[in-house]
Amino acid sequence: MNNKKRVFSGVQPTGQLHIGNYIGALSLWVENQSKYDNIFCIVDLHALTIPESIEPQYLRKKVREVAALYLACGIDPDKSTIFIQSDIPQHSELTWLLNCVTPIGWLERMTQFKSKSKKLNSVGTGLFDYPVLMASDILLYKTDLVPVGEDQKQHIEITRDIAQRFNNLYGNVLKIPEELIRKSGARIMGFDDPEAKMSKSADEMKNKHAVGLLDSPDEIRDTIMSATTDSNRETRFEHASPGIKNMLTLYQALTKQSRKEIEEHFSDGKYGKLKKELAEVVIETLKPIQQKYNRIINDNSYLDQILNDGKERAAETAENTMNEVKKSMGLK
Repeated sequence: MNNKKRVFSGVQPTGQLHIGNYIGALSLWVENQSKYDNIFCIVDLHALTIPESIEPQYLRKKVREVAALYLACGIDPDKSTIFIQSDIPQHSELTWLLNCVTPIGWLERMTQFKSKSKKLNSVGTGLFDYPVLMASDILLYKTDLVPVGEDQKQHIEITRDIAQRFNNLYGNVLKIPEELIRKSGARIMGFDDPEAKMSKSADEMKNKHAVGLLDSPDEIRDTIMSATTDSNRETRFEHASPGIKNMLTLYQALTKQSRKEIEEHFSDGKYGKLKKELAEVVIETLKPIQQKYNRIINDNSYLDQILNDGKERAAETAENTMNEVKKSMGLK
């Protein structure tokens, strides 16, 4: 019997996965594959919350790209379940049932909805309701732990609130998940704006904001050498400017060196040296990932088999949970 705690996490197939995603999520998943029962999902339904921003053909392509990158980064399909959200209809079904117990006020407080809706002329219900779909993603698999960054704690909090409210109404059916937070390296900032978390938005990626996992060596060097800095040449973590500290943090996350070792190495205060060496570290980190990705993305039958196997495993758990939920609500 498997007594490991279950982890659920996912990535939207929009934009391009970047080095911040690798440090804050993918590398963590790979490190802990043997420790947990892993369920990783490509959340394509979430990508539709702003439908005018994504073309159907692009979405199909990005779903496969993300799956191939999961595998290329080291996710082992024998240890982890990898599947596409829309392949499991219970995600949408559970969302409706949880909508019926979720107060509107909870959704109105979500900071991500507030920030995204300000940028749009028209806001769809899907964007407003995305936290309930997210809760369904997590609760459908009786998840124990959800990897989140420090800035995403509100997401797991509303999931816990929804599950607790459902259980208060219908009995102890849904498992209340806990957050799994990585303290170091979980928040890599943008190279163009070290005050903003690195984003995989296509528009921002064009502005040398981030290093994509599929960027060429020349693109990587160009982005990092263009990183925002100021006249402060301090290269100690505690006293460095935001731009320098961001690069030091990324360097530490990839090299696994101690702060003391890094500060001594860059003690001459020449941040040009830091940029050059960081670029080469990133290039060497991504080289084997890109090589493996290219093999996988061009092997359609292999990728299809991995996703189909993941779908079958996920469907079994999802169906069992939905049967319990519907029975508790009088729908069975």
